[in-house]
Amino acid sequence: MERNDIPFLSAMELAGLIKSREVSPVEAAEAYLARIGQVDPALNSYITVTADAAIAAARQAEGEIAAGQYRGPLHGVPVAVKDQFYTDGVLTTGGSAILRDFVPDYDATVISRLKQAGAVLLGKLNMSEFAMGDAFHHPYGRPRNPWDLSRNPGTSSSGSGAATAAFLCATSLGEDTAGSIRGPAAFCGLVGIRPTWGLVSRYGMLASTWSMDAAGPISRTVADCAATLEAIAGYDPQDPYTRNSPVPNYLDALDADIRGLRVGIISDRVNADGVEPDVRDAVTRAVGQLGELGAEIQEISIPLIAQSAAISTTLIYVDATAVHRRGLDEHPQDYDYNNRVRLLTGAVIPAQAHHKASRLRHLLRQQILDALKQVDVLALPASSVQATPIPASAGLSRNGKGEFLSMLGGRRSYTTPANLAGVPALSINCGFTADTLPVGLQLIGRPFDEPTVLQAAYAYEQATGWHTQRPPAI
Repeated sequence: MERNDIPFLSAMELAGLIKSREVSPVEAAEAYLARIGQVDPALNSYITVTADAAIAAARQAEGEIAAGQYRGPLHGVPVAVKDQFYTDGVLTTGGSAILRDFVPDYDATVISRLKQAGAVLLGKLNMSEFAMGDAFHHPYGRPRNPWDLSRNPGTSSSGSGAATAAFLCATSLGEDTAGSIRGPAAFCGLVGIRPTWGLVSRYGMLASTWSMDAAGPISRTVADCAATLEAIAGYDPQDPYTRNSPVPNYLDALDADIRGLRVGIISDRVNADGVEPDVRDAVTRAVGQLGELGAEIQEISIPLIAQSAAISTTLIYVDATAVHRRGLDEHPQDYDYNNRVRLLTGAVIPAQAHHKASRLRHLLRQQILDALKQVDVLALPASSVQATPIPASAGLSRNGKGEFLSMLGGRRSYTTPANLAGVPALSINCGFTADTLPVGLQLIGRPFDEPTVLQAAYAYEQATGWHTQRPPAI
């Protein structure tokens, strides 16, 4: 195989060739590093490329595999991670100029587990500042969408979406507080799963909202996503909120047979005002495809779901302000303009508003869990719109108060239900708009029932060819 062809393999295709020793981990790492050098200047998906360390790790993996010490499907596979995770001896910025010189002296648990799996770390990926939402100023370069360089690759795991879609890593890690895995997956035509809260350790991860932050994979295929999730999941005594139970073999459990699977389509989200027609049509067709594969489709109503964005935003703004209170007091000018507005807003939200949002969260969670007693997975768009244009100026909205309030009740009400409920949610490419931009189908499952969510996505993926298309911009 030609070296230039290696990055275009799926992670699991590459894993098979590495295991059989048809491709060496060093060859794979070199191929990806060469492609990063060629393509990433247009995308700004990486903040730090750890080329020397990657080659050293690849040589170690090559020697271990040659000695019969194969660790599993990520052994020797080049990966990259959002710059939100601590990496021992490697710059970790959180996408902010405030941490431009911060070098941790230990690895986050998810990084340790990727290394234990034998993965080769290529570097740290660009992101919205402190994972708090759309940022205007990106001190390490504005991330761009490989499907259209004038558009956003998604927030806040921007680099994870862009790099994975542009074949600059075999699979990646992002973090999702209110949609920051699923949004980039939808905008970049990828598979991204926000796992059940408590499945993956957050030790060594820069915090946003302690009760919602969740690390997870962004990948090109469902199998890649399953293998990456399996590598990082599981109990960690350093994170007392992780569940102490065995991690399923997500990869081996994938099965394209979904006959009898009960899929609940949340019609009021599919047909809501603000959903772009191309998005609505693609998601409707995708759910119909699941029906053709044998799934039982029924409509589901979740009364509070339209308010989920306002509930989530209230909680996140207050929590984020608590995390950044000292920085906000001492050097507010160092924060991105958009984030400074968010933090100042969080500082003045009344206690009774936060209390009401917390109680409404509990009610919404119960409505979602009740719905998941009737069906196995819920279906809705991952985003109501296609990838948005990169803004020309700072600000939380282009048209003032009306659009800002629309975002609270509209766009964010697609991803926020899952993070409020703490349940797994996945986005998978289900087609393209007239502008040749990807559309994401979102599947939500029961707590710790990632296997069912992955199975539904895998069945859909195997029956369609969306995941085989390549972005024209790169």
